[in-house]
Amino acid sequence: MRDHDGRIAEPAAGESLELPAPTAAPMITALGITLIGAGLLTNAAVSIVGGTLALAGAVGWWRAVLPFPKVERISVLRRGIAPMPEAPQVERVQRPVAIAGSRLRLPIEVPPFSAGITGGIAGGVAMAAVALAYGLLAEHSLWYPINLLAAAGLPNLATASTSALCAFDGAAFFVALLAHGTISLLVGLLYVLILPMLPRRHLLWGGLVAPLLWTGVVWAVLGIVNPVLDARIDWLWFVASQIAFGLVAGLVVARTPTVGTPQTGSVPGGLGGAGPSERKR
Repeated sequence: MRDHDGRIAEPAAGESLELPAPTAAPMITALGITLIGAGLLTNAAVSIVGGTLALAGAVGWWRAVLPFPKVERISVLRRGIAPMPEAPQVERVQRPVAIAGSRLRLPIEVPPFSAGITGGIAGGVAMAAVALAYGLLAEHSLWYPINLLAAAGLPNLATASTSALCAFDGAAFFVALLAHGTISLLVGLLYVLILPMLPRRHLLWGGLVAPLLWTGVVWAVLGIVNPVLDARIDWLWFVASQIAFGLVAGLVVARTPTVGTPQTGSVPGGLGGAGPSERKR
């Protein structure tokens, strides 16, 4: 409320204020417009439902403000005397210092990064061996799985015949080697970071659970990333190659001596090599 000079006046106790009446019409209108747009990508029925909601929300919104806005009166309560705020008393707590047998961070010990690199290389070799065995048994060619993998980066292989995919291609070999090696190293390093945070039975997590999980992801996106491989892939052999990678990489990472994580500001050994808290499993 304002006084005669136009300034905002403090309402007295017992008076009431006029506020706009609450309405869900704007939210219904927004939902309807959203469904109209979603129907353009999915189904016309979604747009029809959205149009109905948008129309109903717009009518309700119009009636809430025109010709006279709907209001509700709120009674003004007498303001009590607020207590004086007190400044909180803060006491500084000293940073805890780790001693022998104590821990500040988990996990306490992890494999070094070198274990991830070694495990990625070993797992990549195992996976390549299974893939090459599939090429020999299915198409009598070692180059067939290599060219299928390289088809994601080489457009000329997208329309190649089976006989062309069974022939050696230097560019395809280089692309497949680069892609396979890079992914194997990255997954090996990922094993170093993830396996210590999982419960026991690292071989079960790394050799079976993780390969099945990323196989599901590959199945969902392969048609977009590599249509040639998606059309010709043998999923049983693919799953076998992923499990081979997981078992070998997980075994290497699990068998590597662990190093202690830094529990204080100093890092005695680091994750790159062995430290004083190194132990063997």
